[in-house]
Amino acid sequence: MPHPDRPLRKLGFLTIGLFDPDNPAAGHESTLQIIELGEQLGFDSAWLRHRHLQFGISSPVAVMAAASQRTSRIELGTAVTPLGWENPLRLAEDLATVDLLAGGRINPGVSVGEPMQYDTVKHELYPDTADVEDFSYARVERFARLVAGAPVREFSGKQGVVEEFSNRVEPHSPGLRDRLWYGAGSTKSAVWAGAQGFNLLSSSVIFPDKDQEPDFALVQQSQIRAFREAALASGHAGARVSQGLVVIPTDSASPAQREKYQRYVDERTPRTAAPQGPRGMMFAADLIGTSEEIAEQLYAHAGFQEVDEVAFALPFSFEHEDYVQILTDIAGKLGPALGWVAGEAGQPA
Repeated sequence: MPHPDRPLRKLGFLTIGLFDPDNPAAGHESTLQIIELGEQLGFDSAWLRHRHLQFGISSPVAVMAAASQRTSRIELGTAVTPLGWENPLRLAEDLATVDLLAGGRINPGVSVGEPMQYDTVKHELYPDTADVEDFSYARVERFARLVAGAPVREFSGKQGVVEEFSNRVEPHSPGLRDRLWYGAGSTKSAVWAGAQGFNLLSSSVIFPDKDQEPDFALVQQSQIRAFREAALASGHAGARVSQGLVVIPTDSASPAQREKYQRYVDERTPRTAAPQGPRGMMFAADLIGTSEEIAEQLYAHAGFQEVDEVAFALPFSFEHEDYVQILTDIAGKLGPALGWVAGEAGQPA
């Protein structure tokens, strides 16, 4: 639990990169400006959600590449990339390339499982192999091996006068494998991630075990502890854990902003009252108020007590100026209230 003897070590934020379908360039530019602002404020990391066939970032790798050339210190990650949409080998190539361009600042977060609304897209996504694609943990294990530099084939060396070939994914970015994260929502996936040497992204959506009481914070706490135990047992004692709750500080918000923010929270709060669906999906409550009020709620949150780094999620549907206000208050007021110290480039208010 962050306190004067163990402060919050890393402060990050997560954005969906919303855009207007009639002017998508403006939305992407806004996202890049927000990442630049994050670095200026001293944030340690900026994370991009991954959305397909929606009005949010569909290619976080491309956005991270652009952001890497407009920043110099802030870490850039995905939270998360659903591997069911990806060819692991091609994704490994892209991420290694961007990681090298960024100077080793990329933190890819991934998940597995059948793509959302698969029946509506499989004829285009996998027209010839839709019924035999493997969306199990094996897909992410293959991805991790390729990122680590495992052989793809036996053949390597020169062919002809000019062509030279490698037997592994190129370019290879040393250290990228250690910065792979898994977005786990259940105890099973958290334990698996720990055993496989991934870092853990624990978000505002989780699935309790059948015998657990439906208390979000306690369920999240138990999953993080299970992850750490699995990581320690498999020799990955240094594995990292990041928590991603929605926080909306209102310290410098205008009256109109406060009213809009409260409406947003009120509309989303009913879903937190009870588990949803056949798997008992649980949503964390959004935290809104002054930074002092939010810090008090976080200190009392059992899940937060297990971590020393966070990636606070920005609300989906706000305007650019709203995100500027929220990030400025997080860096200048909420972060310090949690013991966090801004990065070298940071100038929190």
